[in-house]
Amino acid sequence: MATSAAVTMTSSPGAAGRSVLEGAFGLLEAVERAGEAGLTRLTVECGLPKSTAHRLLEQLVELGAVERHRGNYRMGPQMFYLGRRWQPHPGLLSAARQPIRALAELAGVGVGICVLWKGQAQVLEWAPGKEVEPSAVTHRGMTWPWRTAAGKVLVAAAGPAALPGPLPESWAREAAGIRARGAAFDRQELVAGVCCTAVPLHGWPGQAPLASLCVVTDPAHHLERLAEAAARTAQVISTELRRR
Repeated sequence: MATSAAVTMTSSPGAAGRSVLEGAFGLLEAVERAGEAGLTRLTVECGLPKSTAHRLLEQLVELGAVERHRGNYRMGPQMFYLGRRWQPHPGLLSAARQPIRALAELAGVGVGICVLWKGQAQVLEWAPGKEVEPSAVTHRGMTWPWRTAAGKVLVAAAGPAALPGPLPESWAREAAGIRARGAAFDRQELVAGVCCTAVPLHGWPGQAPLASLCVVTDPAHHLERLAEAAARTAQVISTELRRR
């Protein structure tokens, strides 16, 4: 049927049954992994016919999702703009921006809103602190291993299904401690000189956290006190979300 032919690419056995959207997203993921690559490399990585990959890439260029650069392809500005607008709950970022900036300014530490994405903690919003060491400076869109505080507090709430791979044997006891305290800690476990604490950020009581609110600092700060301040800030954000 004509409709089916328009939706499914069947120009080769390897492409049979793959939708146009699957092909386009596969190319976008390949471009993201490569940073910048030519048609041949992207074709090999996606397993698409070269003509199909070229057609899809040119369509993505027209949409601004991909751009050409010196004969190669790289991510386009439209993906950046769209990505910045994503959030796990409507209004979360607008409700969080002022409270996390206030905490960052008051405590002199970096404060962020993070979610789990493909087994990592991804930063959705970030307010830099004046006293944060240069090695701890981060930005929106950056990802950390889930074993940092921002990821641990979410995995502890969501359970093993939140991660694609197996968890360490010691994780069950650690997760129980995180749930009991209401906060997770990272005392230079991933990066020397960088400590952080994180608390869950809820939309409604009794529901799974929407995200985590994390504080990044140096070893000189008292993490337990920062966790208390982070919990108060998370409560302000949650109250604002419910009010809206």
